[in-house]
Amino acid sequence: MNTATGTTHCDDLAKALEAFRDHAPLLERWGTELARRLGSGARLLVAGNGGSAAQAQHLTAELVGRYRDDRPPFSALALHADTSSLTAIANDYGVQDVFARQTAAHGRPGDVLLLLSTSGASANLLSAAERAHRLGMTVWALTGRSPNPLQLGADEALCVDAPVAATVQELHLVAVHMLCETFDRAVEREAADGTPAADGKPGVVGRLVGRARTVGRTTPGTPVAPRKGQA
Repeated sequence: MNTATGTTHCDDLAKALEAFRDHAPLLERWGTELARRLGSGARLLVAGNGGSAAQAQHLTAELVGRYRDDRPPFSALALHADTSSLTAIANDYGVQDVFARQTAAHGRPGDVLLLLSTSGASANLLSAAERAHRLGMTVWALTGRSPNPLQLGADEALCVDAPVAATVQELHLVAVHMLCETFDRAVEREAADGTPAADGKPGVVGRLVGRARTVGRTTPGTPVAPRKGQA
């Protein structure tokens, strides 16, 4: 790589990151709300194309697995990951419907659909957003510069102000990690507070965390194994 080109890439990322810091409150709110919903039995659906598909699957892996510390698994699906469904829908209905049809199959009122797009103009994501709204789902979007169609079609959007798609994707990964960190803090806070549900018992998240702390332990206080396989 040309040294000047590499330096320019880093400079572009650093400049965009400064402006990106302003989105921290939005990600804090999303993570807290997502913990509340998934802890109550809702589901997160995530979709993107190309590099954004990889980001989408990265997020769902962190929620079904774990981000840092051990905690219960939560329901999150990357809609591109079922390749048989994806290719069948593309073949029978067209590429524009690959995410909308899966949203119709898996989505329920109160679920969240998170869509990632550097352009904010992908037709298959716009169709999924429309279908999700008809189902009573909440739609969030991670996009590139505003305004863009996906931003306008979502309930809320985080738009990265960067001219290059690579920089947008790099900051989308930062957003994914910040969202996971906030999510985990909210889960742990609910468990620690023991906030009661309407029936006077510990909240759903608190019960899940309590069970997770006892599953698989032969001796109280056995430490959780270090996380492996980060990529």
